[in-house]
Amino acid sequence: MESAFLQLMNNRVIEAIELRRSVRTYSGKPIAIETKEEILRILRALSGPFEGTVRCELIEKREAAVKDGVKLGTYGVILGASLFVAGAAGPGSQAMEQLGYVFEQAVLYLTSRGLGTCWLAGTLRRSAFAAAMHLGQDEMLPVVTPVGHPSRIRGPLDMLFKPSLARRRDPWQSLFFDGDFGTPLDKTAAGSFAVPLEMVRFAPSASNKQPWKILRRNRSFLFFLDRDRAYRRIFEFDIQKIDMGIALLHFEAAARQLGLPGHWENPSILHAIPSKKLEHIMTWVAE
Repeated sequence: MESAFLQLMNNRVIEAIELRRSVRTYSGKPIAIETKEEILRILRALSGPFEGTVRCELIEKREAAVKDGVKLGTYGVILGASLFVAGAAGPGSQAMEQLGYVFEQAVLYLTSRGLGTCWLAGTLRRSAFAAAMHLGQDEMLPVVTPVGHPSRIRGPLDMLFKPSLARRRDPWQSLFFDGDFGTPLDKTAAGSFAVPLEMVRFAPSASNKQPWKILRRNRSFLFFLDRDRAYRRIFEFDIQKIDMGIALLHFEAAARQLGLPGHWENPSILHAIPSKKLEHIMTWVAE
């Protein structure tokens, strides 16, 4: 994987994770043609390690209106953006995790280029974006982000999202555990993996729910989804598995940047932890 992604990011993934924020108001300054061509090339090259096909496309608002006769919209949530990246997922048992993993690579790359982004799943005219990216019959379109130069002046909706609230994260002891879910993982005891775990805390998620729980067992880190079932009634896709894909990327990319080798394994008898509430997604095995 990730050697390619780390090379693309010049080994500055951790910095990009810390810098990333949701930008809803853009200056309207055009993005250079050369930059757009580079973004498109990068989008085509991004990949993930899980079971599922993912496609990311660069969409221009004006071009979509002329070529496809569609008007892209975000119900007033995004102002001043004329360029978007849309993420589609095809068949695969881990398609949503793969989409979160790959789409967040795009977001972090754009962040490293000084461009603003904002994960959107609910506040967009989905049919218009689907038409603009020529969505296949076996694909669905869960997520979109605007891309552009952030405005120096925050818009009215931006003012509703206080930076302290947007960046609020659950405490370490409520997310990471040692041996069993009754024993919080001490940050000092996490050792060299404290930073990758902290990067998981920084991961964006739907409504900032942070639906992940991570259990360290020996040299393995088991990732669990603490599901909010209300989302199943809101979306036709599993948005919280997209959240998990983002968390998986943050952990792995940070670990690799720090020279901590390992690999992902699917849940198995070896790693499974019985739980009626938590869903075991993946396990990172340190090497």
